[in-house]
Amino acid sequence: MSMTNVWAVVPAYNEERSIRETIVKIGNHVSNIVVVDDGSTDGTYEAAVSTGTHVLRHLLNLGKGAALKTGCDYAVSSGAQLLVVLDADAQHDPDEIPLFLEKLGGCDIVFGYRKLSGKMPLILRLGNWGISLIISVLYGMSMRDSQSGYRAFSSEAYSKIRWEASDYSMESEMIAKTGRNKLKYTQVPIRTIYSDKYKGTTIIDGIKIVTNMLWWRLFNSHR
Repeated sequence: MSMTNVWAVVPAYNEERSIRETIVKIGNHVSNIVVVDDGSTDGTYEAAVSTGTHVLRHLLNLGKGAALKTGCDYAVSSGAQLLVVLDADAQHDPDEIPLFLEKLGGCDIVFGYRKLSGKMPLILRLGNWGISLIISVLYGMSMRDSQSGYRAFSSEAYSKIRWEASDYSMESEMIAKTGRNKLKYTQVPIRTIYSDKYKGTTIIDGIKIVTNMLWWRLFNSHR
């Protein structure tokens, strides 16, 4: 697989401090990068543009799911065959990209999971465990970290897991559609990095995620 067919997709919201370094590090492993500035109110857009990479912009903050879908659609329309998605806030180590690409050789989608560590806030660990348990019951998938956003998949897989959710629920919707379409998946360990322990999925997000999973299972199983 030529590296010109691999794209990294990075949703970003108010990540002026970290986006430039993140892009540079990703560029050590992937030739094509698209950043989607999701209505940032700081200098995220300008910082990303200064690196010379592809940058798309939502004028309003639409949510991580919407930003990631905008980026993935753009990458696929530009010829991407493999996609790696990761966050812009330095919580994902770009040096682990080769591990994802290696694993994609034998499956449709690769999920990163954070190693057990005291660095992850307790409320996030409990919420992640609960959501993973529900996924196992509803979809028969044994997920070690349902809320990690570090993932990779083929363009063919993307056409089957393309999500509707505009918020953090998209990560669980992606898993639900992986199970529903019986796609082959694997999981790889990634570093646990927290620069801001209060950022990410909240309790309210968790409730919405569980509600959505039940809805997808009960009413969308035919899709």
